[in-house]
Amino acid sequence: MTTAPVQIETDAGGAPANGWESVRADDSIQYAPIEIPERDPPSPNWLDDVFRWLGEIFEPVGGMFGASWPVVKWVLIALAVLMVLYLLWKLLAPVLDLAAKDGSQEEDDWVPPEEEALALLEDADRLAAEGRYDEATHLLLKRSVSQISSVRPGWVEPSSTARELASLPALPAPARAAFSTIADRVERSLFALKKLGADDWKAARSAYADFALQRLVEEI
Repeated sequence: MTTAPVQIETDAGGAPANGWESVRADDSIQYAPIEIPERDPPSPNWLDDVFRWLGEIFEPVGGMFGASWPVVKWVLIALAVLMVLYLLWKLLAPVLDLAAKDGSQEEDDWVPPEEEALALLEDADRLAAEGRYDEATHLLLKRSVSQISSVRPGWVEPSSTARELASLPALPAPARAAFSTIADRVERSLFALKKLGADDWKAARSAYADFALQRLVEEI
């Protein structure tokens, strides 16, 4: 059983046509094709140039790998980049290592300024000339600690003892030897209640002078 097609009645005056024209005349509806502006391609950076250059180098090899070449290409590029980084490391490592050694050597070779060392010995010699060997030796130790703390504040704690300073790992070996000799005399004077003599003073003075004036002696 079939049904007859249904006809849609329209006004004799052509209402559908007028409706279409009214819709087309609506400015809020976009009918004109939208033009999408063309974007400039991004400027290649140096890394893109490197990858492109490596790709061109390995391109002849691609024929041997066929369809798997795109994957193999990136593997080869990664290996090439790693090789370049390795070569850079080999070239720069000696320079960086030398700079680190220079900084370490500078700390290891620390000595008090020549002017301060000579002034300290002059003041201590004046006390020793008056027979005040204990005071002269104490002055050597006290002023030496002040010299260290002014240059390397982290090395000296307020509670540091002379014996601790004498074994301080951060101090160069000549400085530790000098402090050990001076600290031994100072401890004997303070705790053994034994006055220091001329020989004690000479030993303490020589230990400090050998350390503090070593550069001056080398220049002479």
